[in-house]
Amino acid sequence: MTAAQINKKILVNQPNLGLVCVTASKDIRYRTITRTRYLKLSDGDRQTTLTNLYSDNISRLDKAVDFCQQHSIKLYRLPSGLFPMSDWEDNIGETILESMSAQLALIGEKAQKLGIRLVSHPDQFVVLSSDSEQVLANSIKILEGHAKVFDLLGLPRSPWALMNIHGGKSQRIDRLVEVLAQLPTYIRDRLTFENDEYSYSSAEILEVCNRSGVPMVFDAHHHICHEGLTTYDDPSVTEMFYAARETWSNSDWQLVHISNGQNSFSDRTHSDFITDMPSVYRQAPWIEIEAKAKEEAISRVEAEWLMRK
Repeated sequence: MTAAQINKKILVNQPNLGLVCVTASKDIRYRTITRTRYLKLSDGDRQTTLTNLYSDNISRLDKAVDFCQQHSIKLYRLPSGLFPMSDWEDNIGETILESMSAQLALIGEKAQKLGIRLVSHPDQFVVLSSDSEQVLANSIKILEGHAKVFDLLGLPRSPWALMNIHGGKSQRIDRLVEVLAQLPTYIRDRLTFENDEYSYSSAEILEVCNRSGVPMVFDAHHHICHEGLTTYDDPSVTEMFYAARETWSNSDWQLVHISNGQNSFSDRTHSDFITDMPSVYRQAPWIEIEAKAKEEAISRVEAEWLMRK
């Protein structure tokens, strides 16, 4: 164990930091397949291709849990495309994934024993506020796929194993609340909503969360971009942080996100490292580090911010 890891272990009531999907190094990478390539394959080739791909990605997910343990990282966001084509209408991927349930269950059990929290962030095609029945059906299908993976991993149907999404089309708060009430519980019980830079302000997403009973993941960088602020220590950042906390039935599970702008404070493009943090985030139990340098950025946050008195 390194000196930094030893020091981290003795910290009391400090935020747990989270890794997003892959590493800056080549340690954690995943395989994928495009829809175009998949559709060109025969049924037999689809079976073989997905069996090999899923098996490989399960091994890589297991390695990701080990990586987090070795680097004292307590939260890991699974990639949204971990099992491509598993929701395709031919049911080949779904059947293969079911056959690998034992391997997935072992990974989920290991993560829980190690105290590593597994979460997900379904892709931008999830738009629960859409008036299109086709878009809504596709959105729910995507969420069902994520929930299925979490079930196979043996993760709880609660915001501990959250599936975090955005609001989608703007000015559709009533529509969002209506759709949320109709979702199956195995999806809704894991859902969280995050404010964004364009469509849904922190206040708007907070209203959705308060009305629906779904927890809010507060993103300070999205907030300052949406509101045109010049500092993370604007009073509204602190206000929204604590307002979001109230939406969590277990405040110890509250998750927040942080990123920094690449070329300017309010640049929406993520920078390699986190050099600026909201002061109130010292009160956050869980922080996902959304920086391009991944584990290197986490190490810097630990050394330059977390360890600072």
